[in-house]
Amino acid sequence: MYIRMFLNQFWMSLKIITRVPSAIFWLFAFPAVMLLGLGTVFGGAGNEGPTLVWSHSTDAGPDDFLKQALADRHVKLEILSPADAEARWQQGKLAAMLEGDDGHYGLRVNSYLLMQAMPTEALVQQAYLTAQARAQGAADLARVPVVKSSPGGHHDGPYAAFLLPGLIGLNVLMMGLFATGMTDVTMRDKGGYKRLATTPLPRGIFIGAQVSVRMVTVIASALMLMAVGALAFGIKNQGSYLSILVLIVLGGFCFACLGYLLGSFARNVESYSGLANLVFLPLMLLSGVYFSLDAAPAWLQKAADLLPLAPLLKSLRAVFNDGASLASQGPMIAVLAGWLVVLFALAVKRFRWV
Repeated sequence: MYIRMFLNQFWMSLKIITRVPSAIFWLFAFPAVMLLGLGTVFGGAGNEGPTLVWSHSTDAGPDDFLKQALADRHVKLEILSPADAEARWQQGKLAAMLEGDDGHYGLRVNSYLLMQAMPTEALVQQAYLTAQARAQGAADLARVPVVKSSPGGHHDGPYAAFLLPGLIGLNVLMMGLFATGMTDVTMRDKGGYKRLATTPLPRGIFIGAQVSVRMVTVIASALMLMAVGALAFGIKNQGSYLSILVLIVLGGFCFACLGYLLGSFARNVESYSGLANLVFLPLMLLSGVYFSLDAAPAWLQKAADLLPLAPLLKSLRAVFNDGASLASQGPMIAVLAGWLVVLFALAVKRFRWV
């Protein structure tokens, strides 16, 4: 009888989610759009260099030595007249712009976009030294060999390969905060739990069905993201799908408990929305969903590693990109499991029906 009750609640909750366009968008369309958009903008192909605007006089061509040295470093040049280049600069979209010709050069760097300009600046400086050596008939300066590899050394992948596991983890977090937690507050605020108490349906079966439905949708979203990544960028899972499933389920239960815990402090949907965003934004920004925190202060990096989302993302990336085993992710899983135990205990203690 209890199994039938659970299945009825499960299918009913699944039908409700599939009939809500906003839920479908945030669970499936939004992650795919982010993967396609950011993966393309920040180097989906994995080997394309930056584009550099070169401002030079119309009556003087650019230095052939420097032009070739930049091409050797995969820098794509867009050569414009000084007036056109200045107009582009004034738009505020250029991180760096090369100026001058005939051996007299200058590099203008956008102070607002220093992080984007630094790699281009380094390439220009290297190309300039090489061009000087070639102009004097000397051999090119020796450079340190560069090997592109993922942190686990499995293969060379584009930024999209870094982003995809991050979006999977972000979806798991959103499921806990904005699906599970929001539903809990809505049910309590609108008297749903009071009406539920008058039915023979056990509350544990109701909550179990709610969480299970959201787990299924997150897993389906993860599979859809992997399919988009394979079709659009040629990136594939290098590890075990079972390991990824275990990590998603572990993270899902952890953030479901977080949602229920936060819901116990909110009296209505409006107050919960603000509370959930107060937790969601720091987790998203500090856990490495879209970028690494390698440029942040050391203390901030150590603090971020203790957040519940950070170990989930690191483990997902290790499995997906490098084929790592769950056993090798023991420290990360231990941190995530510790959060699960603490959040579960607090959620159970704080949970209320009215």
